[in-house]
Amino acid sequence: MAWLFWLLAVVSVGAAVAVVLNRDIFRAALFLVLCFFTIAIIYVTLNADFLAAVQVLIYIGAISVLLIFAILLTRGVQRGNPFNRLKFPALLITGLMLVVLILVLTWTDWPSIVAPAHIGQVAVGEPTTAAIGATLFDKVQGFILPFEIAAMLLLAAIIGAIVLVREK
Repeated sequence: MAWLFWLLAVVSVGAAVAVVLNRDIFRAALFLVLCFFTIAIIYVTLNADFLAAVQVLIYIGAISVLLIFAILLTRGVQRGNPFNRLKFPALLITGLMLVVLILVLTWTDWPSIVAPAHIGQVAVGEPTTAAIGATLFDKVQGFILPFEIAAMLLLAAIIGAIVLVREK
């Protein structure tokens, strides 16, 4: 199973690099879908079935389709991306930020995280969906109220977007 993980990791990184380097924006969006899909399969190899399902439903099913529709409905997509004078300064700043990030990650003394006692532990190789659901919707220390508040905020945002976009 380890070889499958590393193969998918290489394909995922290759697809991500292709997204950045591809001049055709439609093909870049298709490489983004490939990257999302390989990450979902990586989640499956790590026994994170809930994250794999969320990856497929949200990122591949919603965000990627939205991006592809936006690209198809945009004028001038056939011309490709224009050249940018700031490509090399952006590459330099990105490289410096990567070095700083690596240094911070390696030099920081990270404290260990201890799981609270009320959170159910999952054995290696077992599905995680039931444990996540039990933790979210526990009657004593669950997160049902924040979950419902987030749902209401999303509903308000959708209604606000519809009001802003509708024709007068």
